[in-house]
Amino acid sequence: MQFQFKKIIPHLAVFVIFIITSLAYFYPVLSGKKLYQNDIVQYKGNARQLIENREVNGEEIYWTDSVFGGMPTYQLGARYDYDFIDSLDRAIRFLPRPADYLFLYFICFYILMMVLRVDWRLGLLGALAFGFSTYLVIILGVGHNAKAHAIAYFPLVLSGIILVFQRRYIWGGILTAIAMALELQANHPQMTYYLLMAVAVLGIAYLIDAIRRNILPHYFKSIGIMIAAVLLALGTNASNLLATKEYSQESTRGPSELTINAQGESVTTTNGLDYDYITQYSYGIAESLNLIIPRFAGGGSGERPDEESNTVDFLVTTYGIPKADALAFAQQNVPLYWGAQPIVEAPAYIGITVFFLALLACFLIKGRLKWWTIGAAVLALLLSYGKNLDFLTSFFVEYVPLYSKFRAITSIQVIIELCIPILAVVGLYQLFNKKHSIEDKWKALKYVGLGLSGVILLIALLGNQFFDFAGPYDASYRNSEQLGQGFVDALRQDRFEMMRADAFRSLLYVGFIVAGLFLYLKSKLSENLLILGLGILILIDLVGFDQNYINYEETATERSNFVRASDYDPPFDATQADLEIAKDDDLFRVYDLLQDPFNSGRSPYFHRSLGGYHGAKPKRISDLADFYLRDENGYLIPEVTSQNREILNMFNVKYIITANENQIQIQENEERLGPAWFVKEYATVKDANEEIQSLIYLKRDSVAIIQEDQKKLLNLGELDFGFNGSIELIDYSPEKLTYKSKSSQPELAVFSEAYYPHGWKATIDGKEVPIAKVNYALRGLSVPAGDHEIVFEFDPEVVKTGNTIMLASNVLLGLLILGSIFLWIRKSR
Repeated sequence: MQFQFKKIIPHLAVFVIFIITSLAYFYPVLSGKKLYQNDIVQYKGNARQLIENREVNGEEIYWTDSVFGGMPTYQLGARYDYDFIDSLDRAIRFLPRPADYLFLYFICFYILMMVLRVDWRLGLLGALAFGFSTYLVIILGVGHNAKAHAIAYFPLVLSGIILVFQRRYIWGGILTAIAMALELQANHPQMTYYLLMAVAVLGIAYLIDAIRRNILPHYFKSIGIMIAAVLLALGTNASNLLATKEYSQESTRGPSELTINAQGESVTTTNGLDYDYITQYSYGIAESLNLIIPRFAGGGSGERPDEESNTVDFLVTTYGIPKADALAFAQQNVPLYWGAQPIVEAPAYIGITVFFLALLACFLIKGRLKWWTIGAAVLALLLSYGKNLDFLTSFFVEYVPLYSKFRAITSIQVIIELCIPILAVVGLYQLFNKKHSIEDKWKALKYVGLGLSGVILLIALLGNQFFDFAGPYDASYRNSEQLGQGFVDALRQDRFEMMRADAFRSLLYVGFIVAGLFLYLKSKLSENLLILGLGILILIDLVGFDQNYINYEETATERSNFVRASDYDPPFDATQADLEIAKDDDLFRVYDLLQDPFNSGRSPYFHRSLGGYHGAKPKRISDLADFYLRDENGYLIPEVTSQNREILNMFNVKYIITANENQIQIQENEERLGPAWFVKEYATVKDANEEIQSLIYLKRDSVAIIQEDQKKLLNLGELDFGFNGSIELIDYSPEKLTYKSKSSQPELAVFSEAYYPHGWKATIDGKEVPIAKVNYALRGLSVPAGDHEIVFEFDPEVVKTGNTIMLASNVLLGLLILGSIFLWIRKSR
């Protein structure tokens, strides 16, 4: 076997270029700074107990009681035995974050281009276009690391699938298994689901091609290999997948027991999320032009009029307001974004340069690659419209499996960000080869150049005739006595002028591309120079725009994108209230109202908290918040009242942190019930609706509310409560709690720990006993008379089963890899 080093030199050079580019783009990481990512900050708050236990004790815990009153750590970064794919993933992402994700974008897309047998120079070009797509960069800034992680592996999964279809069955199957294992390891089910939708379109395209070419046996053989590879990938991630599936049923992503809302009105129960919640972030149909005119819809939600804007000028000239005050008002209160979404960090701009080349490809590429990329991109665009294309979205929510499990459906546009660069690169490859006549190439350039230029020019000149540039807050400005219609007209003119400026910018880039391709087809420009020029143009286009939303500098007034490591860790600053509460060695919970406690990781970072931050909250605590901790308008009740008192008491909330006139205050709840208590009586209800509505009648430790089936589970019918016993917590850890009880007769004990039907085992003097759901969200036990030791221990069977499957799957995958290498070496010799 002769190894030809020359063949890999270009790929090594590309590898180095990707490293340098990733570090150069996020250059502050070289000086030890970190990208401030809000979602990661909140995660650190939620997961502090898990992280500290891992660092201090060297052990993994699968239950934390510092967030939402208690929940599994499966979605908080838990690690599992035999997770070798996690080790592989960490080895690939060897650069400091977030440069590691940018590098991952680049290298995986480049591998896909090599599988498609594209020249390495074009592969480099396409990788840069994919990696610098605005949406893919912006999600790093806000901390959507799991999303970025999953998206980065999209091209690698496609590489394995296409290799199989190319009849390279063994290596294609192995790559599919490894890539899919890495994709699942990223742990973002929504992104993986969207990838599988794109793969389904790819499969349909290959099926049609197989029928036309009469090669169905090859097609079904390929499908079989891919199914086996995916099953193997599932096995290597078994612990995480099985645990996530188990938890999802107990989270807000699973079916609800309730058929009423907090106002007592009947609601339709589904196995997924509410339709309005799913479609809350729906892409405006006109907003699609953001793909080629970046700030067509006003940019991101943070975009504001500047000093020279019509808005500021109107305030100055009409009302005589000093310019500085007018600018301050506009910067704080007047959004230029007028799209359909409630909030958006930045427009999903894919680059006019990349889009132009993709359109060119539509005239030059024939066959399945063209149709699956276009088909997947169009499907993604249509589904991103959500409620703005209601008939299609309703059909998918109703009939397509699992589609209703995900919200923020505009995220499906990641498929567009994947498919457009693929089309662009393969189109360029077709332009360079000899398969197409020069006449076809001239025709394609003419149609795309004139067509796209004409559309952009028309929008730039007459956009205000086609679109109203009306934002969601314009009506309030119009109805305001201080502002009025004149202010709205000035604001809309600013939006139009912003759009027009970006349209002319796009038109300029189109002119450069057309000029370059014109010179190439006239043989006035070499292939290498054209590729270099297009690369520079793509980088200027995308990187230049992306940097509007990446802040490399530190500011004195607020945390910016990049901060010193010392400012990032710890993620939250302790208040005097936090420090005072930390002096209390008792076991209790804290209800922190400095921020929305159910959308903040601040409180779990410092205390055992009733709140937390997560996209899939435990459903019972979420229900209790809706029914008792918020008012009829959905706002948090800022103090202890008759409505929320019993909920705070039963969760053993000792301190409530509030802010009044910028003064942080601590309220002590003297009625809290402690870690556990015996009740004087219980009230039986028939279902979850009655159970949650009855909690207002708890009367502290006098009454417990229990459903009929749970009463039978505990065999409570024979109990006669005298309330002359005691129960106390004597030993505590998140996964094991030990109590001592003493009573002269049988009792019903209620514990201030979240009920979770999986993994928890209770023993009384070493004998396992059933755990019931009491008070809608807590644990209850039937305790016999006498002196007893009661132990709750979290020992999840799902993790044990998953670890066994993972070990077997990893061994099998390793054997397949070694066997394939052995066969390849022997064949080469």
